[in-house]
Amino acid sequence: MPMIDRSGPKWPHVEERLRTEVVLWLTTVRPDGQPQSSPVWFLWDGAAFLMYSMPSAGKVGNVRANPRVSVHLSDDGRGEDVATFDATAEITADPVKEHDAAYVQKYRQLIADLGYEVERFARAYATGIRIVPTRARMW
Repeated sequence: MPMIDRSGPKWPHVEERLRTEVVLWLTTVRPDGQPQSSPVWFLWDGAAFLMYSMPSAGKVGNVRANPRVSVHLSDDGRGEDVATFDATAEITADPVKEHDAAYVQKYRQLIADLGYEVERFARAYATGIRIVPTRARMW
């Protein structure tokens, strides 16, 4: 599997955004061939994106059927500061756990704002999705 090119001058800025942005857009493909984009919470670990989903969500079935996905950050509102990634996704059996410190730290307040305790959120969003980028485009 190819690694993304991190040598470009925009990479440090993009990686900083990957560590701080709250929402990433995940595009999967439905069984009828229609691309489906969804905003998701995510954690960038330097090599892959980690996100969690309700097991019955369409994106989970889409990834099971076709692991080729794309993800992107929102632009700056003027079509600039764009970062998109071609990627391969896999479903994991790992729900959010209290000891997933980085994810929980990043989203603890938003989880609470939804009316969840971390443990209840983990039960509801019990399907992990790990996404490894294979190509990055930045402008």
